[in-house]
Amino acid sequence: MPSVYLSPSLQEYNPYVDGGNEEYYMNLIADAMEPYLKASGIDFKRNDPDMTLSQAIADSNKGNHDLHLAIHSNAAPEGSAGRYTGADIYYYPTGSNGKRFAEILQKNYKDIYPEPNDVDIIPTTSLAEVRRTKSPSALIEVAYHDNPEEAQWIRDNINVIGRNLAKSVAEYFNMPFVEP
Repeated sequence: MPSVYLSPSLQEYNPYVDGGNEEYYMNLIADAMEPYLKASGIDFKRNDPDMTLSQAIADSNKGNHDLHLAIHSNAAPEGSAGRYTGADIYYYPTGSNGKRFAEILQKNYKDIYPEPNDVDIIPTTSLAEVRRTKSPSALIEVAYHDNPEEAQWIRDNINVIGRNLAKSVAEYFNMPFVEP
């Protein structure tokens, strides 16, 4: 049975524009993924919200996971809050399987994101969750939580996003996607 490590954001300190925080909403998305993963025959483990990022990476690495998915929402640089839109998917540039997963995430996420042309994949060596995990990995920034419209879109689409991400995991593993 293939296994994915789900790593929703640990950033409780990262507030949403209209209340709540990144850790809270990204955990709701991971919660929404679970029934789809179970129904599709995919094993999973999750980080604990009380972990540090280094602890979550170590927890992922000590398991025998075939994939690592970090789930985040984005914020614009200081002074630009509320001006950015889009979804970004990061992968480690030398990892062919991580890039393949990022491409699957991008293709499927375009089906649900309001502006499909604003869903990008970006190679990076600076994000620890794609650089330090031993299994192929990707980090998705589902939308900008400092933009009121984007933050509301996230809130209104928790289950849609969770289903879409689970579908991408199933596709990566060449497993049939099964509705629970």
